[in-house]
Amino acid sequence: MQADDLIPLWQDLVRDAAARGERIRIHGGNSKAPWWAAVQHSRADTAEHTLDTTLLSGITHYEPTELVITARAGTPLTDIEAALAEHHQFLPFEPPHFARSGQATLGGMVASAMSGPARISAGGVRDYVLGASLLNGKGEVLRFGGEVMKNVAGFDVSRLLCGTLGSLGVILDVSLKVLPRAPAEATLRFSMTQDGAIIRSNTWAAQPLPLNAGAWLPDRSAGTGKGVLTLRLRGAQAAVLAACAKLGGERLPEADAEAFWTGLREQTLPWFASTWPGDSQAALWRLSLPPTAPALDLSGTQLVEWFGGLRWLISAAPASIIFEAARQAGGHATRFRGGDAAVPVFDPAQATLQRIQRNIKTAFDPHGVFPTLF
Repeated sequence: MQADDLIPLWQDLVRDAAARGERIRIHGGNSKAPWWAAVQHSRADTAEHTLDTTLLSGITHYEPTELVITARAGTPLTDIEAALAEHHQFLPFEPPHFARSGQATLGGMVASAMSGPARISAGGVRDYVLGASLLNGKGEVLRFGGEVMKNVAGFDVSRLLCGTLGSLGVILDVSLKVLPRAPAEATLRFSMTQDGAIIRSNTWAAQPLPLNAGAWLPDRSAGTGKGVLTLRLRGAQAAVLAACAKLGGERLPEADAEAFWTGLREQTLPWFASTWPGDSQAALWRLSLPPTAPALDLSGTQLVEWFGGLRWLISAAPASIIFEAARQAGGHATRFRGGDAAVPVFDPAQATLQRIQRNIKTAFDPHGVFPTLF
């Protein structure tokens, strides 16, 4: 079925559901199903209808010289990345695919707002969204932004859709800014503690170095507190070579470096399965913190990304302790996967943000047709 025929049917479905007080579950490529299930648990189980966005697929506009691509929400990320690669372009924020669970789509990428290792230097998903179309809870098709980088007309709702997890409606299509690939890249490794890695990364980030990504992982074979900081340099050939000479460390072969960064992005590194599923109470937590915040004193094992701005934690500690530790450090925690299903995904103490989200939700979906996050 063509998109022009499909969207009117979806509009009728939404209007009928709103009139009957029914709910709709948005179904995409299922690549983020474990997290989606946790976030939408209370509503997904009672949804009377399922809307499959993979039926709405295809790149509708791509002009490499304009550095802009537009595609329908159900388009697989692999298709988009393949089209960009033909012209030596890419999505700089490196969205994870989580291909073990399903096939990542453009709509799911925007709805989840998940970015990969380069987020700290390249920016996140919302920084590259230029425009989008949305089917809201009233059955209306709304269009925001466009296909140009300097678009200042009205509210920037297209970027507001990033991270809403389908709570405002169904994303129909998205326009993205893309960038050319850098000509040179190198990955360096250093042995140091977590606090040492955080301090060193932020010190280097303040210097004119082509730092692109960083990750610290604990080294269990080296004893408590020890670990390895992995840095990726990306940019002009001369800049990368000069940075390698200045920083030192061990340079990884290209194949090993590619495997590491892909494993980190896709969460297939051994660390992500280091203590569970053997411990049914352990959960994977995502902590967003100020980059300079020191290592948190929490039970479990931690992985540090984004020069300290993102901390992954596998722990069976009570959720209240983890939420409070993140708050005390100036950030917030999210239960990303696993653990007790009764534990909230988001910090209940974020009352102000939750109230704003509910108000926006009411404006777009007054009848509660789509999932509610809080």
